[in-house]
Amino acid sequence: MMKRTLVLGLGNDILTDDAVGLRVARELKSILAGRPEITVDEDCWGGLRLMERLAVFDRAIIIDAIQSGGQPGTVRILSPKDIPTQHSASAHDVNLPTALAFGRKMGVHLPEDHEIVLVAIEALDILTFGERCTPAVEAAIPQAVRLVLDLLAGWDNSLPDRNSGLGFGQSTREL
Repeated sequence: MMKRTLVLGLGNDILTDDAVGLRVARELKSILAGRPEITVDEDCWGGLRLMERLAVFDRAIIIDAIQSGGQPGTVRILSPKDIPTQHSASAHDVNLPTALAFGRKMGVHLPEDHEIVLVAIEALDILTFGERCTPAVEAAIPQAVRLVLDLLAGWDNSLPDRNSGLGFGQSTREL
């Protein structure tokens, strides 16, 4: 049985680097168009709404901008537990690990944490209105696309052990 996989780009189209997850997802839509087991989509919500988007899927790759103080354009692999905040302006929302735990407690079919990968692109500017990413983030889009394709290709048999090797929170290999 094929596992249902969601590839989801997050962001806001009108906030410079915040749109990078959406831009990566748009590149992947045409590349993955012939793969019925893979849904490529875009969204602008985190927390509980993101948890609802993950429902019925067996695994997920979420692509988003991150600001952790790293070099802009750096692409990293993270796990849900590595994300301390939510992608939401609402104080009434929750972070991804809390939303996943809540959904599971309610009986929602969600991917297990080890079946969720976050591809995070270090952003320089997520507050300025603009329809283009900054140059370093723009240059990282092809690398993020290749990383998602590599993750999908190797998910079942050659994805690195998430508890060793690459390790979440570490910079990915240069592509």
